[in-house]
Amino acid sequence: MDEDMMMRDAADDQLINDAFQRLLDNYLASRHRKKVDIITKAFNFARQAHRGVRRLSGEPYIMHPIAVAQIACEEVGLGSTSICAALLHDVVEDTDYTTEDIENIFGPKIAQIVDGLTKISGGIFGEKASAQAENFKKLLLTMSDDIRVILIKICDRLHNMRTLESQPANKQYKIAGETLYIYAPLANRLGLNKIKSELENLSFKYEHPDEYESIKAKLASTEASRHELFDQFTAPIEEALKQMGVKYQIKERVKTPFSIWSKMQNKHVTFDEVYDILAVRIIFTPEKREEEVNECFNIYVAISKIYKSHPDRLRDWLNHPKANGYQALHVTLMSKQGRWIEVQIRSDRMDEIAEQGFAAHWKYKDGLEKEFTEDETELNNWLRTIKEILDDPQPDAMDFLDAIKLNLFASEIFVFTPKGEIKTMPTGSTALDFAFSIHTFLGSHCIGAKVNHKLVPLSHKLLSGDQVEILTSKSQHVQPAWINFVSTAKARAKIQAILRRNSREMQKKGEEMFGEFLKQHGLENMLNAADRLAELHETHNREDFFQGIGDKSILLGEKDVDELQGKNTPGKSGWRKLVPFLGRSKQPKKVENQQELFVVPEKFNRKKPIYINDENIHQYKFKHCCHPIPGDDILGFIDGKHQIEIHKRSCPVAARLKASFGNRILDAKWDMHKRLYFDATVRLQGIDRMGMLLDIAQIVSSQMNVNIRKLTIGSDEGVFDGTIELRVHDRDDVRLVMNQLKKIEGLQDVTQII
Repeated sequence: MDEDMMMRDAADDQLINDAFQRLLDNYLASRHRKKVDIITKAFNFARQAHRGVRRLSGEPYIMHPIAVAQIACEEVGLGSTSICAALLHDVVEDTDYTTEDIENIFGPKIAQIVDGLTKISGGIFGEKASAQAENFKKLLLTMSDDIRVILIKICDRLHNMRTLESQPANKQYKIAGETLYIYAPLANRLGLNKIKSELENLSFKYEHPDEYESIKAKLASTEASRHELFDQFTAPIEEALKQMGVKYQIKERVKTPFSIWSKMQNKHVTFDEVYDILAVRIIFTPEKREEEVNECFNIYVAISKIYKSHPDRLRDWLNHPKANGYQALHVTLMSKQGRWIEVQIRSDRMDEIAEQGFAAHWKYKDGLEKEFTEDETELNNWLRTIKEILDDPQPDAMDFLDAIKLNLFASEIFVFTPKGEIKTMPTGSTALDFAFSIHTFLGSHCIGAKVNHKLVPLSHKLLSGDQVEILTSKSQHVQPAWINFVSTAKARAKIQAILRRNSREMQKKGEEMFGEFLKQHGLENMLNAADRLAELHETHNREDFFQGIGDKSILLGEKDVDELQGKNTPGKSGWRKLVPFLGRSKQPKKVENQQELFVVPEKFNRKKPIYINDENIHQYKFKHCCHPIPGDDILGFIDGKHQIEIHKRSCPVAARLKASFGNRILDAKWDMHKRLYFDATVRLQGIDRMGMLLDIAQIVSSQMNVNIRKLTIGSDEGVFDGTIELRVHDRDDVRLVMNQLKKIEGLQDVTQII
């Protein structure tokens, strides 16, 4: 046995040494200063600290920090400080060493980054991981001290996703959901395009394994025809570039399974109908760095002489780079095969920034002594936006997360102030967003705006190139409806803060008025009385009730006095007058099927999947947000009452739950035997003709023997659009019906509605 252990230890040592040597080789090949000693010191320290510990996959734990450091070095392009911090990132959390120990041995900078990583980690694979939104808040707070904290955190998440196979299914859904909700958009915002794509793809692989494999298989089967199309399309382009004397590379870019699936979901199309699976990338090396923008346009002019370009699909990210630093010229050309193909033209510098993000900027700066700088204007603007949102902490962490996602990860438009200054705003921003982006006072007193000298309302959506002048009035005040007029996190946060302040003032006024009312009628026990009357007036809680009194939407009268004196009949108010009201809590509302719903016991094994069958299906809550039916990829969520909700894994509500309450997620599987029926809705669109309705009914009812619950079809100038509600056993039934319907003459589009 001892000999086996010795052999295993020797094999482990070999594995660890090889991985570290690969890291050093990568680092030495980079353009960073060669600080090998401190990296070796960090490696030896971490190796000793994690000695004897293994990951779930069985490999020595130190392999994880080495892998994270490898990603930071090779894929993000960071230097020695970041590599050391990556090697040490789990030491403080998982061992007895403290941040002070790290500082004494490795200095304040590495210690600060390790401390930042420890604060935001919250045990991603542990039971502590419930409040991911709160962790995200901390993550952004620490990020403003040193951007490397977030970059290493993304590297850490990427390695966890690459090794997710060893985790149980419920953890896989939690981690994959969290990755799609938080980390992939963050990587995108920092310009880490390659990492963003891999994170999305890995999340998709674990959340929807069947769809992932299906798209992968289809990509493989169409690979030969794609290569042929690429070769035919690029041959004349290569000829033109050679004649121009350009030093270039042409690459084939294939959409990832995740982005293909997203397009199929959003546009309701099949794999064969996704036309932009293939794109062409021209990457050139300019003779002079300052000529690279002109060179992009020269290449565009040359290739548009070969192929016809799409007039509406020229994207110029050269003169106005995206907020994450992305620069390129995108043009869509018509190939000889009759297919539109997107061509992305960029220099080698732009390509590196597109793949590695902000961290690649330092390579093109003077004085390579600096390992990493944080002086990019856009990055600082982004950090400032985060600080502004954090200055007004919202009560709900999920609101905060959504606010961050709302505008940090959106694409941008460029608008002008009356003085001609340019402002970058997220796409979908309104005049009111613009007002709040300039100043809170301007936003809160905004009555309208002039866009390109024309008067527009607050809700007017701005477009790139608009010139905007905000009109204000001192008598104007923030209205609750304004929340619907804004799309940026900053404006939303400011409006909510002002409304909360106004609401508190109104509640206070209502509370005083209620006190007066009770005094007038000689009634006491104020809080209990408020709860009683809040129920009577059908308000959600005491605060809403006081606010209603304050803003006079609730008027107190005789029935309220009768209620408090116990004179109302039970039929009218739901209260019984058997006992005096003082000190008595309100009657619990009856919950349907309360006895039937499964309640999760304290010692419940959350790692095992739950199986939903014909007998126990009534014990689970099926939510209307996504309407899951047998055959859908699903998960379970333990709610506040310890009952289990069932959601589709792709449901937006489930995405929030995975990111915030990861330890309450369960793996759920179907075990149905086509005995029960479920509702499913299919949308039909096509060219109208005589007998169309008869053909549809014939196929569904007679041929497929499926019950139609409701059929709604409208026709307008020869084109019809309608929905058909079916009673089916599972998702396979829906697929069969849809496949048969697609064969009907004139039916152009058959899609399923959630």
